[in-house]
Amino acid sequence: MTDDTTKNGPDATVADAAADAAAYVENDIAQEEATQPDPLELLKAENGELRDRYLRLAAEMDNLRRRTEREVKDAKSYSVAGFARDMLAVSDNLRRALDAIPPELKDAADAGLTTLIEGVEMTERAMLSALERHGVRKLEPVGQKFDPNFHQAMFEVPNPDVPNNTVVQVVQAGFSIGERVLRPAMVGVAKGGPKAAEAETNSVFDEKDA
Repeated sequence: MTDDTTKNGPDATVADAAADAAAYVENDIAQEEATQPDPLELLKAENGELRDRYLRLAAEMDNLRRRTEREVKDAKSYSVAGFARDMLAVSDNLRRALDAIPPELKDAADAGLTTLIEGVEMTERAMLSALERHGVRKLEPVGQKFDPNFHQAMFEVPNPDVPNNTVVQVVQAGFSIGERVLRPAMVGVAKGGPKAAEAETNSVFDEKDA
């Protein structure tokens, strides 16, 4: 009597080994496929990454455009700043010349002197008007609270009738160009009056009492 191995012979052993190898290969392939990501998910992830890059690039380009527009605008607005300061010095000299003429001399001036004075005044107005067309504006600080960003205090004026630290006199006119100060106004400020907050509070109480 013979066993199964003897009965089947070497062919059965080879067949079993081949079946085991095939099963091993199939199992290995299945495991490899299970560990590999889904191609569709890879495409979705890549698409999301490209979209994020595009959005960041678009935001950077928009910021660059805005910054460029602002720089161009500033260049146009402030390119005349140096020239404007020089012209203000000329305007100051014209004003000093006019202020140096005594009132009685103006009243008694003949036609020639009157024409000369009017010509200087017209020149001053025309110069300031031309500067204003280029964004240079005169500051009007009288009655405002002193602001070191726009005003330069030259002296104090005792005046209890106005809030303390209020501009009450202008020694030299100040000018701005765009949103910047071209030249601060030289001013005199009030000293000894009530503080601005107290003055406003008293004003409210007075209105209620009325």
